[in-house]
Amino acid sequence: MTGYSRSPRVLKGGLVLMERDSGSVIRAIALQYNPEMLNRSVSMRGAGEDGDRLEALRLSGPPVETINLEAVLDASDGLAAGNATSGEIGVAGDIAALETILYPSADSLAAQDALAARGMIEVLPVVAPLVLFVWGAKRILPVRITDFSVVEEMFDPALNPIRARITLGMRALSVNDLPFASRGGSLSMVQHRLKETLSARGTTGGLAALGADSLG
Repeated sequence: MTGYSRSPRVLKGGLVLMERDSGSVIRAIALQYNPEMLNRSVSMRGAGEDGDRLEALRLSGPPVETINLEAVLDASDGLAAGNATSGEIGVAGDIAALETILYPSADSLAAQDALAARGMIEVLPVVAPLVLFVWGAKRILPVRITDFSVVEEMFDPALNPIRARITLGMRALSVNDLPFASRGGSLSMVQHRLKETLSARGTTGGLAALGADSLG
């Protein structure tokens, strides 16, 4: 027997592609290794940003949250285990799974071209799946991928990448971006309420911890 039988099962972060209306899962993409660091920034949406003193304390909506992470893909384990896919294409498939989130499908582009050839002057942009960033069961955010970059570091004899570093930049979508009653809007509100619940459990101290008895 190897390992410690009571070692916790480590969840993997990743992305889920969901059909916007039905909510059916199109694809789940688990990151091979969880990133060691997650960078987040939150910018307030304020109604008084133009200097109007009467609006200074008003919030026009949920803040804008951005998330950045770096993930590592490595075919070494698969190659050592004799995995056929790793031996044939390395991590090219994993890179493509993430990268093609930013692409409309080839079939949709061909269909648009066919419509244009028949004289359809206005062709609506392709509707992409809803993308969810999943970081544990309590953090499931609808997001838009804003940046994607890849550094391919090692290659097999056929020049397939066998190790790569992926950098993902994402912007969380809220009810300011999505219809309130949509699946994405509902998931956004679940996270909103969860943050409020967590904030009530935070250890923030009181006035005494700040060296003040009152603020009068």
